Amino acid sequence: MNLVKSALCVAVLAGVSFTAAAEVDVYGKANVTVQSVDEGEGTFSEIKSNASRFGLKGSEKLESGLEVIYKVEFQVDLADDEDDNIKARNQYVGLKGGFGEVVIGRNDTALKQSQGKLDLFNDLEGDIKRLFKGENRLGDTVSYKSMDLNGFRVLATYIAKDQEAGKSGLSGAITYGDAELKNSQVYLSLAADSEVKGYDAVRFGAQTKLADFTVGAMYQTQEKVDGSAEADGYLLNATYKMGANTFKAQYQVIDFDAGNKIDGLSVGVDHKLSKNAKVFAFYSTFDADNQAESNYLALGMEYKF
Repeated sequence: MNLVKSALCVAVLAGVSFTAAAEVDVYGKANVTVQSVDEGEGTFSEIKSNASRFGLKGSEKLESGLEVIYKVEFQVDLADDEDDNIKARNQYVGLKGGFGEVVIGRNDTALKQSQGKLDLFNDLEGDIKRLFKGENRLGDTVSYKSMDLNGFRVLATYIAKDQEAGKSGLSGAITYGDAELKNSQVYLSLAADSEVKGYDAVRFGAQTKLADFTVGAMYQTQEKVDGSAEADGYLLNATYKMGANTFKAQYQVIDFDAGNKIDGLSVGVDHKLSKNAKVFAFYSTFDADNQAESNYLALGMEYKF
């Protein structure tokens, strides 16, 4: 990520004005795949943009010892031939200090944030959101993240009701360790949603690094707020690094009390070209009791800046 000090450059990229002294971190990611898809009605090919994005983030220290923090991030569909190919991602402003940080705006919920890096196929066809509820990014939120408390952190999200007939929601989590597994050998999380986008959910996640292997597991229970669609699911995954290559596999299943069971399996390999660039391939398959089997085979490239 690059630190941009030119107010003119930032104004062009963001369409907003900054003082000449402003320092803004401009960042982004381009991720595109060429895919062969079979969802039960024949095979077809497509080019897909996988949550490609660009954003601006920064901070300013105040005399009181507090710090103003902000982020404005957008998702760009690099493969869409329509004009309307940009949508909002996390966008917020807040304060940071000895208490942690509080931000207001659009943000990932505490439960979504708590997964860390456990989802090996995040933003791809094998993303855990395909089977598990709770991967929510919502507006009208106030989010809190504590400082490091001997390895522990507390996360909380309040989702305001934006109409008289609506209901406010809560999402909370406790995590332990480093999600990147660079400063700790293990990452643990316990999270819950209450009336968030129509669902209640409880999730436990764990990931650890063993030499060149990383292994992870997740368990989730979920139901609609009216008590229906109860389900339990779990996930198991592993990666193995060998030189510039990372081999990965992930199995996910969810079992509904009403009788439907869905299994998902993804395998893939990433090959690093540089610190910020990689090519990758994956195969994902999903099989449900009452649906046709879906299969995805893809080759892609990612570049971060």
